[in-house]
Amino acid sequence: MPKGERGAAVIELAILMPVVLAVVLLVVQMALWFHGRQVADAAAREGARLARAAGVSETWQQEAEAKAQQIIQAVGPQLLQSATATAFEEGDQRGVEVTGTAVQVVPLLPELTFTITARSVGPIECFRPDDGSEDCE
Repeated sequence: MPKGERGAAVIELAILMPVVLAVVLLVVQMALWFHGRQVADAAAREGARLARAAGVSETWQQEAEAKAQQIIQAVGPQLLQSATATAFEEGDQRGVEVTGTAVQVVPLLPELTFTITARSVGPIECFRPDDGSEDCE
């Protein structure tokens, strides 16, 4: 190695290492955001399933929201922070919306939050008797 190029590898490494580290941290951040989104989707889907099958129950909203929170706690309580579940009814449709934030890995960007929102909705399931009445039981 020529005398004038000694230490060049150390300088190159010092210049490239912050860029490599930033790329690795961004990849990890996107993976955590994606996984948090999967947790929110699963919680919204399970809460909506329970809400749709509850029929004319008066406590369907609380039950659906509790089910969604239960799924979040079971699957990924640390992956979806400040998670809230909201059950809703729109006409003959019921569903659950789950909102939270993904874990933040990049400490240099505290004002940047990765908000996750998942919504699952479907028609209310009900039994219609054979006598021709349209009311759900």
